[in-house]
Amino acid sequence: MFYQTLDILGTIAFAVSGVLVAMEKKLDLFGVFIIAFVTAIGGGTLRDLMIGNTPVVWMRDAIYMITIGITVVFAVLFASRLKYLRKSLFLFDTLGIGLFTLIGLEKGLEAGLLPVMCIALGTMTASFGGVIRDILCNEIPVIFRKEIYATACILGGASYFLFNLLKVPEKYSYILAILVVIVLRLLAVKFGIALPNIYQKEKG
Repeated sequence: MFYQTLDILGTIAFAVSGVLVAMEKKLDLFGVFIIAFVTAIGGGTLRDLMIGNTPVVWMRDAIYMITIGITVVFAVLFASRLKYLRKSLFLFDTLGIGLFTLIGLEKGLEAGLLPVMCIALGTMTASFGGVIRDILCNEIPVIFRKEIYATACILGGASYFLFNLLKVPEKYSYILAILVVIVLRLLAVKFGIALPNIYQKEKG
């Protein structure tokens, strides 16, 4: 129940971020739903396909479709009250990657994968929905920009195994690792921390 709760919270967070991007692009209601849907389930679908967990989870449990549908309605109704659209998008996107990183990691552990593969699976779970969202909305995916994104997922996933080594109870290890992802991304954006740019500025 604890892990499903995290999964639902991540679904809500990513669905809202999808709604905000779609509305910023002035898509119609169907377009808004589609963008919210692929943002919320894109990473989980890739994860399930990679570990052979088929039919994928949202096809086996109607709660995900219902959650996305309700979230879209509420997000559309209250979007006009969000004064700072970009800040709202950033917040929900950050919450989503924190929650989905650990959900993907947990699925990797259930499949008996090595820790490094679990971290990779968690990162893909957290990132891929946003990649699809940005591509469909004609944006360069956040994961490919200088902004710290996948790196926060990787470090958050690694911190889970560190907390385990320190004998932190499993439930708290999950919560702390989620917070690591969220805090790292917040700090990176606030202080302009980014990965090095391999391209040199042209002279003259």
